[in-house]
Amino acid sequence: MGTRLPLVLLQLRRPPHPPGPPLRLRVPCRASSGGGSGGREDLLGQRRLLDGQARSSRSPGGRTPAARDSIVREVIQNSKEVLSLLQEKNPAFKPVLAIIQAGDDNLMQEINQNLAEETGLNITHICLPPDSSEAEIIDEILKINEDTRVHGLALQISENLFSNKVLNALKPEKDVDGVTDINLGKLVRGDAHECFVSPVAKAAIELLEKSVGVNLDGKKILVAGAHGSLEAALQCLFQRKGSMTMSSQWKTPQLQRKLHEADIVVLGSRKPEEIPLTWIQPGITVLNCSHDFLSGKVGCGSPRIHFGGLIEEDDVSLLAAALRIQNMVSSGRRWLREQQHRRWRLHCLKLQPLSPVPSDIEISRGQTPKAVDVLAKEIGLLADEIEIYGKSKAKVRLSVLERLKNQADGKYVLVAGITPTPLGEGKSTVTIGLVQALTAHLNVNSFACLRQPSQGPTFGVKGGAAGGGYAQVIPMEEFNLHLTGDIHAITAANNLLAAAIDTRILHENTQTDKALYNRLVPLVNGVREFSEIQLARLKKLGINKTDPSTLTEEEVSKFARLDINPSTITWQRVLDTNDRFLRKITIGQGNTEKGYSRQAQFDIAVASEIMAVLALTDSLADMKARLGRMVVASDKSGQPVTADDLELSSVFANPDLCFCLGWGGVIPLQSLGNFFKMYLLYLPEIEGKSPFQGTERSGSASMNRKVKLKLAHFWHQLGLLFNLGP
Repeated sequence: MGTRLPLVLLQLRRPPHPPGPPLRLRVPCRASSGGGSGGREDLLGQRRLLDGQARSSRSPGGRTPAARDSIVREVIQNSKEVLSLLQEKNPAFKPVLAIIQAGDDNLMQEINQNLAEETGLNITHICLPPDSSEAEIIDEILKINEDTRVHGLALQISENLFSNKVLNALKPEKDVDGVTDINLGKLVRGDAHECFVSPVAKAAIELLEKSVGVNLDGKKILVAGAHGSLEAALQCLFQRKGSMTMSSQWKTPQLQRKLHEADIVVLGSRKPEEIPLTWIQPGITVLNCSHDFLSGKVGCGSPRIHFGGLIEEDDVSLLAAALRIQNMVSSGRRWLREQQHRRWRLHCLKLQPLSPVPSDIEISRGQTPKAVDVLAKEIGLLADEIEIYGKSKAKVRLSVLERLKNQADGKYVLVAGITPTPLGEGKSTVTIGLVQALTAHLNVNSFACLRQPSQGPTFGVKGGAAGGGYAQVIPMEEFNLHLTGDIHAITAANNLLAAAIDTRILHENTQTDKALYNRLVPLVNGVREFSEIQLARLKKLGINKTDPSTLTEEEVSKFARLDINPSTITWQRVLDTNDRFLRKITIGQGNTEKGYSRQAQFDIAVASEIMAVLALTDSLADMKARLGRMVVASDKSGQPVTADDLELSSVFANPDLCFCLGWGGVIPLQSLGNFFKMYLLYLPEIEGKSPFQGTERSGSASMNRKVKLKLAHFWHQLGLLFNLGP
C-alpha cells in the first residue's frame, strides 16, 4: 500500500462511536480493527519502499493522489448523509457489516473499520485461520445469512477459496461485493439498480473517469488476468460506457498483441515475472487491481517505462472499501423498505367452482398447498421468524414483534357467533370467506384467526372446524387432527400434574416427615440445597431460612407435607377424545397403591386451565408464573394448594427439559407462537388456541393477537358465547 494511506486514514478518523457488536475472533488477528497507530505504521512501513519505487513511473501530467482521496471522501460523505436521513425516521437503525477474514491482511481490516466508523455503521470481523476449509467458510456464511442484525457480508479470503459453492452461499440481499450469480445476472441484464455492483469494478470506472480523466467511450480496454465475478463485472461496466472490451489471461498466446492494441490495461491479478513490462506501450493508462503488480523486482527492473496514467492497487482498494460501505447503506435502505407496511406480494390461485359442489374433503384434497415458507416470504416474514412443521404449516416466532414494534397496528374485527345455516355458513366459513374477498380480490392485507380444533368435536356430531366448501383451511386433515401437537403437549402437562397430586397424597400417607424431607431436598455430592421454588414455598410458609439443615422438626413437617384433602381436588385428568366411560372413574385400585383410591374423572383436553394460561400469557416468564398460581386442591385446613407447592410450574415451562414436544419442556416454547396455515386461495391464516370459548376470554392467544395486528388487519372468529361490556 502507498505512503498516503496513513494520511487518508487519519483524515477519516473521528472520535470513536459507541461500540457495535463485539468482534468474533476465531484466532487472534495481529492488529485489531480499531487498534492504535503503531501496528498500522509497522504494516505500512514495510510497503513504503515499494510504493516509492512505483511512483517513479507516474506520468508528470497525471492527477495527484489528493484528487483520488477526494473521491473516497465524497463517497463516504454521501453515504453518511443517506444513513443520517434513514436514522431520522428510524432512530434505532444502525446497519452492521460482517467481514469474514481468513488471513492476516490487517491493514484492510483497519481501513474497513475506519470507513465504517466515519459513516456511522457497525462492523464485525470474523477472523478465521488462513488454512480454513471451504466448509468452515460456508458455515460462517450461513450463520450470518440468518442473522437479522447483519445487513451486509463481505469475504476477505484467499483466491483459491472463491469457489461457486462459497460465493453462492451468500444471500444476494447481503452480498455487498456483488459476487453471487443473482447479483451478477441482474447486472448483465441491465438491472444495476436492483443489485449490488462489485465495488472493485465500480472503483475502476470511477478512478479512470474522475481521477485520470479518461473518456471511456470508444476506448479499447484489455482486462488482463481477471477471472470470475470481477472479470464479468468489469466487462459489463466498461461495455455500458461504450468501450470495446477485451479479456485475456496471462498465458494467452496473443497477450502481447492485445497489450499493444489496448488504450487502457486493467490488471486483475498478479503479473507473472516472465511477462515484461515492456509489452505495455508507453503512454497508455494502466489500472492495477492486483496486490503484487508493482513488486520490488519488477519496479526496479523497468525504471524507464512511463505510463500515461498509473492507478495503483491502493487507490483501487481504498475506493472499493468506500464503495462497499455505500453498498452497505443501500442494503440497509432496502431492508428498511422491506420492513415497512406494504401490500403483500401474494400469488393467489383462481378457484374453479364445480357444480354440483363436491364434499369439503374432496375440495381440500383437490388443491395442492403452497409451501408454507414461500407463503411466509410473500407476506413479509423473515426466514428465521417461522418454525416450519412439515410443508404446509408453521409457527411465527415472537421475535417478529421486536422487528415490527414501531409499526402501527392493523384493525381488529370480531366475527360473532351465529346459528349455522343448512348450507354451513358458520363462524369459520364466514370469517374465511370475508378474508378471501378482502385479500385476494381487494388487495387488503388481512389475516383470519380460527380456533384450533379439538378431536372431541371433530369425531363427534359437530365435525371439524376448518370452514366449508370453497372457504376452508387446507390441508383439512392436518388442521382438524393434530396441527402442531400443542393440544397433546397440554394433555401431557395436565396429566403430569394430576399424577403428581395423587402420588404426593400416597407418599404422605405412607412415609415419615424425615423420609419425605430427604426425598424433597436430597443430598447431592454431600450437599443439601433448596431450589428456587422451594425457597418461595418456605417464604409462603413464613420460614425465613435458606439452610436445609437448620429447619426444626416442626418446620420440616410443615414444609414436607401438603396435607391435601382428596375431596377438594379440582384438577382432573384430560383427554382430547370423547370417551363417555371416562367421565367418572375410580383410581387407585392396584395393590401397589396400598388401598388409596378415590373417584376422579376425565375432561376434554382443551378445557384444561393450562390451555387458558397458554392463550392469555405474553411471555415465558408470565406463563411460568401463571402456571405456578393454578389452584389444584385445598389442604385439610382449607388453604389452597397450587402447582408451585407441588414444584411443577418450572417443569412445565423449562427450556432445558424435553418431556414432550420440541425443546420447551412439557409445554413446548413453540406453543407461544402462532399457528400459520393457508386457505384454498393460498392466503395466510393464523390459528388461535382453545376451541372452547367457555374456558377462555378469547379464542386468540394474547401473543397471537399482537403478532397478527402488526402484520395485517385481523378478523377474529369469536365463540358462540361472549360478553360485550360489563
